[in-house]
Formats: sequence, C-alpha cells, structure tokens
Amino acid sequence: MINLLFARLGRHLDLQLLGIVSILLVIGLITLFSASGGSTERIFAQLGNIAVALTIMWIAANVPLNYLSSVALPLYLAGLLLLVAVDLVGLEVNGAQRWLNLGFTRIQPSELMKIGVPMMLAWYFDRYESVLRIRNFVIATILVVIPVILVANQPDLGTALLVAAAGFCVLFLAGMSLKLLVGTALVGAASLPFLWSSLREYQQQRVLTLLDPMQDPLGAGYHTIQSTIAMGSGGLFGKGWLNGTQSRLEFLPERSTDFIFAVFGEEFGLLGNLVLIVLFMLLIGRGLIIAADAPTMFARLLAGGVTLTFFTYVTVNMGMVGGLLPVVGVPLPLISYGGTSLVTLMFGIGLLMSICTNRRLVRT
Repeated sequence: MINLLFARLGRHLDLQLLGIVSILLVIGLITLFSASGGSTERIFAQLGNIAVALTIMWIAANVPLNYLSSVALPLYLAGLLLLVAVDLVGLEVNGAQRWLNLGFTRIQPSELMKIGVPMMLAWYFDRYESVLRIRNFVIATILVVIPVILVANQPDLGTALLVAAAGFCVLFLAGMSLKLLVGTALVGAASLPFLWSSLREYQQQRVLTLLDPMQDPLGAGYHTIQSTIAMGSGGLFGKGWLNGTQSRLEFLPERSTDFIFAVFGEEFGLLGNLVLIVLFMLLIGRGLIIAADAPTMFARLLAGGVTLTFFTYVTVNMGMVGGLLPVVGVPLPLISYGGTSLVTLMFGIGLLMSICTNRRLVRT
C-alpha cells in the first residue's frame, strides 16, 4: 500500500533531474553551514525553503501540459500588475523597492517573471506557429521589454538581465532570423549611451570597477577583490570544509548568498569547482533533452527557455564571483541561501518534469 502511494506521488517526477537537484541542494547546505559560521538557525531556515520549493516543484510536475498553456497569459499579466504595484506601494529595502508586503509574508514579483516571460512567449509562438512572421517576433520582443523596464526601474539590474535573457532565449529557440538577431543587437549597441546614463551611480561604478577593481578596493571593488582572493587561495584541492579563511574571518561579503561560490571554491578548490560545474552541466543537458523531445511547440519553447535561464543564472553568478562580470546580485542556483529564488527555480524544474511526463504519455 505504501509502495503504491509513493509510486503515485512520484509518477510525474523525472528521477534524473530529481537526483541531480538533490545532490546540488545537499552541496548547498554543506557550503551554507560553513559560510554562515556553523549557524544551525540558517540551516533550518534553508531546510524550510527547500521543503516549500520541493512542494512547488511537485505541484508543477503534476500540472497537465494543456493547463500550463492556458495559465501562461494570466500569469504574465498578473506579474505585470504586481510589478506596477511594487512601483506604487512596494517595500523599500537597502535603497531598492523590490518587495510587496502581504502582511504574513513578503514577495518579490520580479522573480515570477523569470518563469512568466518564457511561458508567455512559448504560448504566443505556439498560437501563431503556422504563420510566424517578423511582426510576431517584434511583438514578442515588446512582451520581453515591458517587464524588463519595470524590473530595472526598482532598481534590480541583475533580475532585469535574467528576465531579458529568459525572453531572448525563447526568441532564439522560436527561430528568430539571423537578420533580426543582428538588428536587435545593433539597436542594443546603439542604445548603450542612453542605458549608461540611466544606470544609478553605484551600478556605473560596478561596471567601471570590473575593469580595475583596485581603483576602489574598499568600495565597489571590494566584493570582486575578496571573492577572487578566496577562489585563488583554494588552489587545486582547497583548504578543506570549514577551513576557508576569507569566509571564516568575514572578509568575504554576501558569503551565504551571491558569493557562496567563492566559499565553495576556497574550501574545495579547483577540483570541487569542476565537480560542481559538471553537475550543473548534467542538469542543463537533461533540460535540453527534455526540450528536444517535447511533444508541442509550447512545451519545447518553455522547456528550452527554462533550461537556458538556468544556464544564464549559473554563468552570471560564476562570472561575477570570478571577476569576469560586474556584480549584479545573482544567486548561485540551488546553492545560495534564499527562498524566493529557490522556489522560482524549483518551479521551473517542476515544469520540465511536467513536460517530460507529458511526452511519455503522448508516446504510450
């Protein structure tokens, strides 16, 4: 009876994805324990976040594919309304207005758009699959730009870039022509002076500091300098778990969230980093396989968009910690401490599982 119950509960789960995700979550808890100075309170809080995220993943995995398509437009519109609400009555934290206070909890609507945008575009392209024209790609681009502007205005440049990346990944997968891609890139390049002037002073400083962190070693360059010191001091095999000096002596900022990869690199070294990268590659590869085998255009674009968004998360965080990209406040998926981002990512994993399950059902 118990075996039958577990079989029914797990029939919509992809065991390969679940296995990789579980390993990454365990690695995250191990690293978080060290990064937080052995704080059991932080560990239990993250365990609560993981429990909620796994529940959301399971629910998403059990949602039929046709229902996912039907909620794409309402989810996108709800996300836009919440972003407008943030601009009007949002809660300001550390100089940024990104949160809505619901009384019993706080939510960050911009996180919703990381899934809402690719889901909306997948629904839109699926609807016009047989008659796709350049105008459809132009409209789709506008659907991406609107939430990106709203998120960037909070200001939250990191999330805005991730939402934009999620959208343009779907545009690429939908078959956006090379001419249109080049044209969009040229328009983006031409608008760089305007975009630069629209950035806040601290955001401009982060970009300039990327070129020379030592020009402001105790200010904008501090994060980059300390993270690269931590990564480099780990060497080939690392200093060992709980033995990282940069994190234990509190030189490394945001060590439980955005810069937790530096903690991992210092303690487990280059070999540990390679193992972590391989795990992420396996997860992304599995997602792309699910996308390639998806039964409909909506499922294919959604799976591909979610997977490439995950890839962007990993690339931006590791590039930021390694001093290759500006500091934009992007957590390392499944490793960094936090609830909102983890729930969003696990929701995306659940969508991949739902698409995989529907593929199997269609074939049988």
